Amino acid sequence: MARRKKGDAVSGWVCLDKPLDLTSTSAVGRVRRAFNAQKAGHAGTLDPLATGILPIALGEATKTVPFLMDADKTYRFTIAWGTATASFDREGAVTATSDVRPTLDQVAAVLPRFVGEIQQVPPAFSAIKVDGERAYDLAREGVEVVLEPRTVVIHAARVTDAPDADHVEIEIDCGKGTYVRALARDLAEALGACAHVSALRRLRVGGFTEDRAITLESLEELCNRGAALEALLPVETALDDIPALALTAEDAFRLTQGRSVVLLPRQVETLKARLAASRTVSATHGGRLVALCEMRAGRLNPTRVFNLT
Repeated sequence: MARRKKGDAVSGWVCLDKPLDLTSTSAVGRVRRAFNAQKAGHAGTLDPLATGILPIALGEATKTVPFLMDADKTYRFTIAWGTATASFDREGAVTATSDVRPTLDQVAAVLPRFVGEIQQVPPAFSAIKVDGERAYDLAREGVEVVLEPRTVVIHAARVTDAPDADHVEIEIDCGKGTYVRALARDLAEALGACAHVSALRRLRVGGFTEDRAITLESLEELCNRGAALEALLPVETALDDIPALALTAEDAFRLTQGRSVVLLPRQVETLKARLAASRTVSATHGGRLVALCEMRAGRLNPTRVFNLT
């Protein structure tokens, strides 16, 4: 007899506004406990010193996490001039100082160099694995960490504020794998200055935006008064860019059994017009997500089946 899972079979997404000084893992734990959910995970780590959008998946939504990991993101961050640190943020040890204070016009003039497909060396204080160990663990032990440049994409970058001569605020829209701290390092180097990131906020992860976000305190209050579902977004929220196809009850049942479904010619043509590089299709029945499928040779082959009621 299979062991019964602890907790409730809650499925959906929470668009959490993560507070300062809380790890992403701790945030996931608090959300899972608030819902008494059996399973939880997150899409895209936020450092403790960062705030903002942390999408948290519960139950069956955890099967859609990979699709959100690749989503574009928007960040707003503040650069503090005058001091460089080992981690490129305010938590690291000071490594250099400078009296150079770039002007707003100078920053705006250099920023376009970092827009588009660029090569970026990740910070040594990052979660990238080196010989099986996290780079930040090695860096904290005093080991010299050398990471290879990576190709990242920054779609847009703009200066949004300059509260004083020592600080400038920037917003970027970027793709997967972009490190804000590395961008601050490279921008300072291009301007002949020393700098670090003093504040960082994530404003968007794919379709998860600030207007859909909820704080931990508000979420826990909702859960305490039995209104948790008010904060729960549908499982398919992470699948906004994936074409959906409504199926008959018979075909939906076939998919749940792990069997493929033969599509009508008109269905194939409709999907071909909507599919991008991926062949992934979201199959639904009665407005409910049934499975994620791969379309090949006029068939839908299930790759992820959902148990939603």
